[in-house]
Amino acid sequence: MLEKSWRAYWRKMRGTTRGSPPRVSNEEIFWSWLGALLGIGLLAWLAQLLFTGYDLILMIGSFGASAVLVYGAVRSPLAQPRNLLGGHLLSALVGVICWQLLHPLPLLAPAVAVASALALMHATRTLHPPGGATALIAVVGSPEIHRLGYWYVLVPGTLGPLILLAVALLINNLPTSRRYPEIWF
Repeated sequence: MLEKSWRAYWRKMRGTTRGSPPRVSNEEIFWSWLGALLGIGLLAWLAQLLFTGYDLILMIGSFGASAVLVYGAVRSPLAQPRNLLGGHLLSALVGVICWQLLHPLPLLAPAVAVASALALMHATRTLHPPGGATALIAVVGSPEIHRLGYWYVLVPGTLGPLILLAVALLINNLPTSRRYPEIWF
């Protein structure tokens, strides 16, 4: 019995025979590219304009992954405004709390931050995979990130996704073949 369930466990890892997903149209590629270009470009420009010389940071790596979702997978439940905003905000909060409580334990703090952010996003129906990176960055980020403390939740944790959302609303609704969002909250 145990041997049979062990084989079934390993068999799951074979995957399916469905093959690769179909290629999207050139139009879809263009609009995804344009959205990501404008969304990340606007974040970079505003970071330079508003935060140069201050300790606040507007651009973090997890926003690149959010751009892929909100401009390249516009119908995904993970890309909807509730998930984009809630996922980053809650994960930033969890990351800051984990840094403050667990930074003396550098092997534990990152794991607790990501696992707790994941659990909280599940519990609040705000699952947004880049949120896990937002929590992780709060813990393993630079001293500049750590000095932000709870400001990290607002800038970049909330302001960055709001900017990406504004661009997504404008760009994703220009072509007739796209609609964003599918749901708000």
